[in-house]
Amino acid sequence: MKHRALTAGVALALTAAATTPALAGSTGTPGSTGTPGSTGTSGAAHGAAPLSAPVSGAVYFRHGGGGIEVLAHRGGRTSRLKAGGGAFAGQFAVAPGGRRVAWIDDRNRLRVTPASGSGPDKVIARNAAYGGPCLTPAWTADGRRIAYPVKGTAGTTAVAVVGADGRGRSDAGRTLGVCHLTWSADGRTLAGYTGDTNGVHLLDTRSRTSKHVPGVKRAGHVESLSPDARRVVINAIGADAPGGDGSWPLSFTPSIRDTGTGAKIAVPVRGRLLGARYLDDGRLAVRVRGTSANTIVILSRSGREVQRMTEPAGVRNLGLLGVIG
Repeated sequence: MKHRALTAGVALALTAAATTPALAGSTGTPGSTGTPGSTGTSGAAHGAAPLSAPVSGAVYFRHGGGGIEVLAHRGGRTSRLKAGGGAFAGQFAVAPGGRRVAWIDDRNRLRVTPASGSGPDKVIARNAAYGGPCLTPAWTADGRRIAYPVKGTAGTTAVAVVGADGRGRSDAGRTLGVCHLTWSADGRTLAGYTGDTNGVHLLDTRSRTSKHVPGVKRAGHVESLSPDARRVVINAIGADAPGGDGSWPLSFTPSIRDTGTGAKIAVPVRGRLLGARYLDDGRLAVRVRGTSANTIVILSRSGREVQRMTEPAGVRNLGLLGVIG
């Protein structure tokens, strides 16, 4: 997007995910061919769920009331959390488990809304870029840090990282791919798209260097990055599809790309796919449309189906933000 040219609120067109190389084991260095899985440091090292934990719930969202409502389903129970308000532009991200929301207000403040009833919003940064729905913050897998685009930058955009408590702010580098930032579970790499023909970029927050993912000219959303940053889930869009500053899509046809080669990775799941995202241990959760209720299919790192979970019927048309181990 290069957020100096916004078309706020545009719902980006969906395209079919191409499927060429099949899933296979993932080893070696970033950029090798194979599965969308990962052998890098998992989220378990950051206090996430055990590697073998079955998926037991999911986190969803919908727009309304000048903000968003987040619904977390776990153990047969539903919790709700509302965030936003005022001149809310849709710049939000939900923490793992759905218990907190980070969002950017019209005063360039990055705010964190805690679990309902546990206290007021907390302002944790005051220099965030405001005004474009895709300029969203991003939580690390352990829920301790948040990355966000910095205001007042042109060309490549500066990205900062701050603790969820507002402490320890640091500069992560600059990147063209600042739309819908998402972390790798090892806490090192951010992926985002530009909103134009410059496609998807990876930002290494240790070296503060950014690189373009080859073979991806246009993307309308970056959904998820594998734990080792070797695979990225995107909404790949065609030349005639609307670009610009897209809001979070409720659903999209996922395309998985090798971030080193740009190769398209097959998703071995039948049906109408509504999205896909990596778990912290490298498994892949794929959402599939159903007649009365959708299904979440969990694939192992080798591409083998290991679990199916039927979603509640009431969330069939809501956006999926994450799954809960």
